[in-house]
This record gives sequence, C-alpha cells and structure tokens, in this order.
Amino acid sequence: MADSSNNHSAPKREFFIQGITSDGNQFRPSDWSERLCGAMSCFRPEGGRNAHLQYSPYVRPILLGGIRSVVVNEALREIEPLAFHFVMSFAKDNDLQIIDACLLPE
Repeated sequence: MADSSNNHSAPKREFFIQGITSDGNQFRPSDWSERLCGAMSCFRPEGGRNAHLQYSPYVRPILLGGIRSVVVNEALREIEPLAFHFVMSFAKDNDLQIIDACLLPE
C-alpha cells in the first residue's frame, strides 16, 4: 500500500479483511467481525465517553458477498499506529484475506 501521509488532500484508502482463510475456509467464530470492530470502536474522530456505542468509521463490519468482512480505513494508521498494527496482525495471525477496496462514487 502506498504511503499517502505526505499528500493530505488525497483520499484515504480502504481495504477489506475477509472472513476467509487463504485455504478457502470460513473463519470462526461467526461474529469475529463484530468483535474486532467492537474492540476498535474507541478509535474515532470525536472519541468521547459513548464511543463504545458505535463502530469506528475507520474499522467497521460489512457483509461482502455473503462473507463477514471488515472495512479498514488507512487513516487509522496515522491516528493510532498501534491500533492499525493490531488489526493487520489479527488478519495475518488468522490467515485472513486482505483485499483493496474499490471506491465507488456516491
């Protein structure tokens, strides 16, 4: 992934962590994406006392083609490098597939 930290006007990239291992097996437990995103809920622009009540805009669960997945925004790397490292290590340690997101115009 390219480092866009020098160009602040460039949109931050997103990627998916899919709940499929490299050998094609579905990752368990089935609520892994909600658990991971819940743990990351405090990493948000406004933070605050009630941050745990909503998912972070930087790490959020999604159902992608019937596969539980997590969308990760690379802005997390700049906001909290250790949190970004945690998410990436989770994917690597569990042999999950990481796929670049395709941003579609609204």
